[in-house]
Amino acid sequence: MRRSVPLALTVAIIALSGTVISPAQAATGPCRPGQGANLRGKDFTRGAQLPANLRCADLTKAKLDSVDLLQKDLTGAILRGASLKQADLTQATLKYADLRGADLTEADLGQMHADHADLRGAILVDAEAGQAEFPHANLTGAKLTRAELTQVDFTNAKLIDADLAESTPGQIKARKADFTRANLHEAKMGQAELNHATFKDADAREVQFTQADLDGADFTGALVEGASFIQADDVDLTGSRGTPVGVSSAVPTSFPGLDLGDVFGTGEPKTGQSEPSGDGPSVGLVMVVLSAVGLALTVVAWGISAQRRSRRNARFTLMRRGAEEDITRLGEEIDQLDYEFQVSGRGGMTADHDWRHAIDAYEAAKNALTNAERAEELHFVARAVQDGRAALGRLRARVH
Repeated sequence: MRRSVPLALTVAIIALSGTVISPAQAATGPCRPGQGANLRGKDFTRGAQLPANLRCADLTKAKLDSVDLLQKDLTGAILRGASLKQADLTQATLKYADLRGADLTEADLGQMHADHADLRGAILVDAEAGQAEFPHANLTGAKLTRAELTQVDFTNAKLIDADLAESTPGQIKARKADFTRANLHEAKMGQAELNHATFKDADAREVQFTQADLDGADFTGALVEGASFIQADDVDLTGSRGTPVGVSSAVPTSFPGLDLGDVFGTGEPKTGQSEPSGDGPSVGLVMVVLSAVGLALTVVAWGISAQRRSRRNARFTLMRRGAEEDITRLGEEIDQLDYEFQVSGRGGMTADHDWRHAIDAYEAAKNALTNAERAEELHFVARAVQDGRAALGRLRARVH
């Protein structure tokens, strides 16, 4: 018997898209197989022109090595087994794209949008993917060896059995990401947001988790030999294997000078002391000991809280310095492009919309940095810098 689609869901889909979309399309993305241009197996490495519209295109096993796909819209495209070695996919959109088994070795994926993309078994060895977005993407079995993954968004992504050995996923956002059985050997994951991420049975030897947020992260069965957790927040390595670095017991298991046998009447009488007349400890002694224990636990809790604040402050300082460097680089890019315009006689380009957008983004980034008081607020700086670079990229594409 067919199930009816809830009216509220149907109305929401229609309202968002302006057209009637079937429940099957809503679940699988914007395309049906074969809906776009049929480019299966075509070779675009010898000067063949790509169609202007690549949405939902079928590029199965196509050859796109070193092809310029800057800012191209490949939403819902089928790129299964395609060769994209050293291709330029900067700021390209591959939402819901099928990249199973695709070869993206040394490809430029900076600021690429691949939400819900299927990259099972894809090869991204030595890829440059700084600030790329893979939320809800499936990278099961993908090879990301030595990939540059700084500030990548892996929120809710699947990286089961993925190979990230020697990669640099610094400052990534990977809340609820699944790294089960992933190879993370020597990966650099400093300052990463890994809240409730799963690392079950993963190879995390010598991974740098320095200043990472690990609240709720699951390391059951993970190999953490030599992994660094220095200044990491909320580390819980229950069930993990190996000896990590920078992890210490937060709560003492004993209190110097305190004989618990005295508290509960189980200890042997000390030399020179008479046998207690009662069957148990005195009420006064119990109260004194309990007060001492309570005071000790309070001191420990305060120490943990102070240590956590110190780590967060250090993490914020380091992240703020990185954000300041990003703003400086954006300013340098703007100055360089302005110089190129003046030398080439295109001074009028400074009136272009994207040029003004880049300048506004630069000022917004500086203001956001000035007002930021917490690590979370630096996200506005990164977003403004990203918008500025995107505007400069569009402008360069039109000029060159």
